[in-house]
Amino acid sequence: GNSTSRYVGIWYNNLPIQTVVWVANRDSPINDTSGILSIDRNGNLVLNHNLSTIPIWSTNVSLQQYQRNGTSVIAQLTDIANLVIVLKTTKNVIWESFDYPTDTFLPYQRLGFDRKTNQSWFLQSWKTNDDPGKGAFTLTFSTIGKPQFFMYNNDLPWWRGGPWIGSILAGVPSVKRERATFNVSFVEDDNNVALTYNIFYKSVITRIVVQESGFFQTLTWDNQKNQWNQFFSEPVNQCDSYGICGSNSNCDPLNFKDFKCTCLPGFEPKFPLDWYDSGDGSGGCVRKKGASVCGNGEGFIKVVSLKVPDTSVAVAKGGLSLEECKKECLRNCSCTAYVVADVSNGESGCLAWHGDLMDIQKLTDQGQDLYLRVNKVELGNYDIPS
Repeated sequence: GNSTSRYVGIWYNNLPIQTVVWVANRDSPINDTSGILSIDRNGNLVLNHNLSTIPIWSTNVSLQQYQRNGTSVIAQLTDIANLVIVLKTTKNVIWESFDYPTDTFLPYQRLGFDRKTNQSWFLQSWKTNDDPGKGAFTLTFSTIGKPQFFMYNNDLPWWRGGPWIGSILAGVPSVKRERATFNVSFVEDDNNVALTYNIFYKSVITRIVVQESGFFQTLTWDNQKNQWNQFFSEPVNQCDSYGICGSNSNCDPLNFKDFKCTCLPGFEPKFPLDWYDSGDGSGGCVRKKGASVCGNGEGFIKVVSLKVPDTSVAVAKGGLSLEECKKECLRNCSCTAYVVADVSNGESGCLAWHGDLMDIQKLTDQGQDLYLRVNKVELGNYDIPS
């Protein structure tokens, strides 16, 4: 950019356009030519302004257990753009820049969180094109309920990529279409929740970036045109704005009329005047008056091809068949809906919601079927077996 501030950063060595993928001192620029990067006597990589004693940036690793053995360390920049500090003797990595991303997600890096240490690996946009300081947008996995991919604008949900459903993120169907180029994998266990990817062809240069404008983009380098080409970008349309239609409603981006929100079957607008007169769906929908869905002949209807609702109020039930899911949900009056949890091979397990259904969207591609709890009157209006 045009900034006169100085930073320690990592960028591609052989591209004609300088493309920075990581910045160490993003919020602490050096405003003259005096920066010194060195390894201090504790084995940390530190950035000092002049020869001032307090570093403006440090890897800040506690190395006491290594120091006792008199072990020295080296800093290396690997070919996958990971800056690492390793012990000279054992080559063990004791710090890596991949654990502290800036705005860019690179192959072999991970996004998610460590359940044991509470460390989170997330992206945060630059402030502006010329200022790599922490910007307004963060891309991360939410830890509440079933983990799901979220972008926040400051602290407010901006866009939701949804949970991992076996081969894709529920709200990013475009990833499935690009599987010939990418190999995306996801781990969710007692230790970690982590999404990572790699590229099948080493010659393809790819990065995923959270832009300061709030877009999450996948870009690949075009050698012929000497430019970055966009593979896909989110959010795409109005319905991608988190909760634009409130709860218990469905946003259809292909509804070309001005109003894209419809209440789910069995629900009605919470604020009818706003909904019908002002075209404001943010108040969402509530269950129709007098509709009993507890021990009164209720059942489930299938609402097809959706981005599944916000999973912060969902519970994952591994190993259950769809029929078992239905029985379990029916027994529990607080269970409002369920879907298949893993669509990758033979559809297994389920996600069950206990509460309002938020941020549902009609998808034209790779959508999931939602089994929605309705009362017996509503059930009679549908031919789909309950």
